[in-house]
Amino acid sequence: MCQLLGMNCNVPTDIVFSFEGFRHRAGLTNTHSDGFGIAFFEGKGIRVFRDNKPGYISPIADCVKQYNIKSLNVIAHIRKATQGDVNIENTHPFIREIWGENWVFAHNGNLTELPDMSESICQPIGTTDSETAFCYIAEQLKSRFRKKPSEEQIFATIQEITNQLAEHGTFNFILSNGEWMIARCSTNLHYITRQAPFGKAQRIDDDGVIDFSNYAKDGDKVTIITTAPLTKDEVWTKMENGGFVFFKNGAKVWEIIGTPRTEVIDDGTLGESKAA
Repeated sequence: MCQLLGMNCNVPTDIVFSFEGFRHRAGLTNTHSDGFGIAFFEGKGIRVFRDNKPGYISPIADCVKQYNIKSLNVIAHIRKATQGDVNIENTHPFIREIWGENWVFAHNGNLTELPDMSESICQPIGTTDSETAFCYIAEQLKSRFRKKPSEEQIFATIQEITNQLAEHGTFNFILSNGEWMIARCSTNLHYITRQAPFGKAQRIDDDGVIDFSNYAKDGDKVTIITTAPLTKDEVWTKMENGGFVFFKNGAKVWEIIGTPRTEVIDDGTLGESKAA
């Protein structure tokens, strides 16, 4: 399986600190070495970087660090393949147009049964269950709403569609249209919202340290969503099975609380990571 990383904020922010810890899990502190991808929303456009090499050693990932792009919404993914070959077309995140907007989707899990998409307008390009599921979500949304509905309607409909898909496997995902971000947990997904007063944080995977007060100002709000916590000295909220959260402008707008599990779920995402 894979690991996910998302950022939603109210001011353009770079994700370098989080991404540098995250990419260590793509071949160094973990075994998610079957490709990586990261998408930055910039206005109505998207800047996307992908590689089928491990994120830890990828020159493209080095470029992301050097570019220092600031964005309101970012989704990243490191892959441990379960379905589909290791190649660029199977590398997350995936992008589709819905109601004239770019939507970006990344999935961690394994869906063993999917709807028949052979007659659908929205077709997957690669051979992953993840992209097929995203195409199904996009088609369902377009068929139910000819025009873009309210955010509350979108959130409710996403829950309905994806809960049906989740009946056939593990379905953790992050989804964004550049205005908001939705996260769904099946096994492992955590989030944290950073706001004033800002302090220091130390990464789990390489002990890198940052003092956010040197970069952020009062009123800034940044939410980070990831499979396993990236820092050792901050309090992360763990989502539960079947839980959903809707974030906008760095804040949690709506949350559906999932069902707590009595045991630690090792779905293959945590591997040998120090975060396990």
